[in-house]
Amino acid sequence: MIRMAALGVGLVLASPVLGQAVNDYPTNARVEYAFACMATNGQTREMMDRCSCAIDRIAEVLSYADYIGAETILRMRQTTGERSGMFRGMATMTETVATLRRAEAEAEIICF
Repeated sequence: MIRMAALGVGLVLASPVLGQAVNDYPTNARVEYAFACMATNGQTREMMDRCSCAIDRIAEVLSYADYIGAETILRMRQTTGERSGMFRGMATMTETVATLRRAEAEAEIICF
């Protein structure tokens, strides 16, 4: 009985730590996303809430490393030359971007 109670307390105390490990986005990345979103959609309190919601939903789907990878691929696709072609043609890069796009679509449905 005491072991079960100790286990239950341990799980409750560990829950925030586990959530933190999954949600590894730094604050400045969240703020940057929210500012860019607000610049596009309006500088209101309502938009701040919606844009913050959107990055929270994206963070539930993608790790920060995957998010940065997808953003990098998208930026490199906008450049010209041989190197940009590599970012357009590789299947793994296309899938990484597709995962980000799905996360963004889900966030838009939920938050907007």
